[in-house]
Amino acid sequence: MSLARLSQIQQTSRLFQQFWRFPIRRPNRAPAPVTKDGPRTNDEIRNLEIQLIDQHGTNIGKVETAIAVKMAMEAGMDLVEISPNVSPPVCKIMDYGKYKFQAQKKAAEARKKQKVVEIKEIKLRPMIDDHDYDVKMRAMLRFFEEGDKVKITLRYRGREMAHQEIGTKLLEKVKAAVADIAKVEQDARFEGRQVVMILAPR
Repeated sequence: MSLARLSQIQQTSRLFQQFWRFPIRRPNRAPAPVTKDGPRTNDEIRNLEIQLIDQHGTNIGKVETAIAVKMAMEAGMDLVEISPNVSPPVCKIMDYGKYKFQAQKKAAEARKKQKVVEIKEIKLRPMIDDHDYDVKMRAMLRFFEEGDKVKITLRYRGREMAHQEIGTKLLEKVKAAVADIAKVEQDARFEGRQVVMILAPR
């Protein structure tokens, strides 16, 4: 084989290797369709005919969608689909921007009113002194007033395990003290060297 022919084969081989070094570009995929948040309005309503309620709350009856959209535009408002799952769908002429703002405001107020119930923990010892007991009870009453549950953990150490009746009496005393405002959700039970009881506000 001549040197010229060998050089040509080597050059072709190098070009072939360079070509396959680059990844094959995949075709672009179409983006996923954007889902609309909220009811359909105006030209988004595809039905030929709708049940129309005007801006004053009067039930007009069945109307062609195009005519209803025109009526809404003439009133300076929007045609909003309020019941899409009936045939024909019910639509109302209203100020959609104002409607959306009020709906967001209501949702925000509802979120504010929602109370997330937490479980607060109070740790006791069987031989707790009176002052510490009063401090713990005040904290417990505050938790109940705020609508939270209270987990009471009574821990025994060393020889205290031989006098479990002291701890039992203490837990009974706590239950009696809060009986008017709290109920037992989980009765006292042993978990290793400690007794756990959960109280919830009434």
